[in-house]
Amino acid sequence: MKLVALPKRILQCGNQQLDLSQPHVMGILNVTPDSFSDGGKHNDVEQAVTHAKQMMADGATVIDIGGESTRSGASPVSVEEEIRRVVPVVEQLAKEKVIISIDTSEPEVIKAAVQAGAQIWNDVRALTRPNALQTAVKLDIPIIIMHMRGEPTTMNNLDQYQDVTQDVVAELSQRVEEALKAGVKPENIMIDPGFGFAKNAQQNLKLLQEFHKLNEMGYPILSALSRKRFIGEALNGADAQQRAVGSVAAHLMSIQQGACMVRAHDVKAMHDAILVWQATMNVK
Repeated sequence: MKLVALPKRILQCGNQQLDLSQPHVMGILNVTPDSFSDGGKHNDVEQAVTHAKQMMADGATVIDIGGESTRSGASPVSVEEEIRRVVPVVEQLAKEKVIISIDTSEPEVIKAAVQAGAQIWNDVRALTRPNALQTAVKLDIPIIIMHMRGEPTTMNNLDQYQDVTQDVVAELSQRVEEALKAGVKPENIMIDPGFGFAKNAQQNLKLLQEFHKLNEMGYPILSALSRKRFIGEALNGADAQQRAVGSVAAHLMSIQQGACMVRAHDVKAMHDAILVWQATMNVK
């Protein structure tokens, strides 16, 4: 594992700026009935907003709202249903001083969410849906481009790699190049290696061990491995609710290797761990 210092970068998020020279916690807010860890807990708008405010109090600077589960085998939902789930929550949170990210692959969903006050597009399908590239250019907002093969229904059969880290870098680079060719501004691009998406447990661990190699792409990196199955396997079969400490430890490993943002369910634990790590790094 190679230690990597975060370079000075500012991400423009609407009328707010995010200083990426320090690691940030992105709090996960799933407004879905079937997400693998917290499905059904925040379906009601009031419940979702309350949970988001708690994550903000616990140290989250970004709230990532998702209206469709992307767990393995998840059933797709209609664009209309996704908008119905997401937009009312965005409208409420837009009144708060927080940056709002939307976990969606649908251009119509992100357009509706941005109109309601969202500032970041977090796309697990890396702008491959019809009209996604054009929408990204038109919206001119930060885009998180994630590595995945196939769809959630097929990705578990697509984990054949020559070298998982090199292949992820190569395939992510191709998607970034497509975005740049379409007209997406380089300063709007973040990348995510896609822990748990078309990768088995050993491949996820290797990717985490070699996370620093993602820096050669030259873009800010999001690490999103909270409560993932491979964390549970490393913890001798712990279920999703018992993976908080393991997730924090793994996220810290990615921060040490250059991640400027971590996507977490357990925001306070993650934020506190970052504070201790930063205090240690700042000792003269």
